[in-house]
Amino acid sequence: MTESPLDTLLPRLQQGDRTAFTQVVQVLHNNMLAIARSMIGNGEAEEAVQDAWISVFQNVNKFEGRSTLKTWVTRIVINECKMRLRRSGREINLDINSEEQDALTQRFRENGHWHQPPVAWDFHTPEQLLEEQDLRECMEKNMARMTPQQRLLIELRDLQGLPFDDICNMLDISASNARVLLHRARATLFTVVEHYQETGEC
Repeated sequence: MTESPLDTLLPRLQQGDRTAFTQVVQVLHNNMLAIARSMIGNGEAEEAVQDAWISVFQNVNKFEGRSTLKTWVTRIVINECKMRLRRSGREINLDINSEEQDALTQRFRENGHWHQPPVAWDFHTPEQLLEEQDLRECMEKNMARMTPQQRLLIELRDLQGLPFDDICNMLDISASNARVLLHRARATLFTVVEHYQETGEC
């Protein structure tokens, strides 16, 4: 496990250094908020993350450093969101729907070759760099339409960059289920980007 700059703050955190705690919050808060939103929606996310930070501050002395500080904080946020879901009679079902097909299924022939190859992506011209913000907004809009399971997996793995094994442990999900959910989410975003590249529209 590679130590991050945040992990170097751990001794100060465990001594109750509020300046170090503020630094950690400043670095991680928006990431944690994005995770909470993907699990419980915008309405409760801010409150859930605030409660998670309180828990981090109160329990940092119990952190043994078996994971990165970011992974540990993420686990606390996820557990806080799970608790809120349970209290309200909701849940995020991380089981696989075997009848659901991903967005790329129809793009392949039986022999595994493309029916129609994807268009080449190029963001190196000035015009395309100007459009990149529009594409990002389009992708965010489509992520909001994903199932909560897929949105959470792509948030944790592709946007937050957390280790795959840590994600499986946090969510109590098998690696095979996680891979399928992540693949389906990525396939959806692939088709969004391709459509945008072809048409300039979301």
